[in-house]
Amino acid sequence: MQWTKKGERLPKKFKVQKSASKLMATIFWDSEGVLLIDYLPKGTTMNGQYYANLLAQAREAVVQKRRGKLSRGMLFLQDNASVHTARVSRQAPKDTGFSEIDHPPYSPDLAPSDYFLFSNLKKELRGRRFVDDNQMKMAVESHFDCKEKE
Repeated sequence: MQWTKKGERLPKKFKVQKSASKLMATIFWDSEGVLLIDYLPKGTTMNGQYYANLLAQAREAVVQKRRGKLSRGMLFLQDNASVHTARVSRQAPKDTGFSEIDHPPYSPDLAPSDYFLFSNLKKELRGRRFVDDNQMKMAVESHFDCKEKE
């Protein structure tokens, strides 16, 4: 509702185009590029077991894309989000062959993902509208595909 003068018509409202809903992506990456992108299915909650399964998938991605690195040992950095500190997810890096580096709680330093990965992705996707989730996934994956290793 809106106040108007007597006999005055309401201003015409523009039809808003509905955007695609939010989509949660979990990205595993190293100095050579993206290893795995997982999109959380609609209606699913990220929990310790789901995350532990993702770590197993990340291990397979390392085996396929970075031959020999896992046998030399890989350091794994994650923040202290509740899903990362759940009992089942605390054991998962050890089970998958990763050596975990603890992220200091309340660290004033930027996490590498915040600085190197997501800031550029946000800049590229800012202001764009997607018809559906698949179009958004394609935009994210094409962003990472065209990036050089450096």
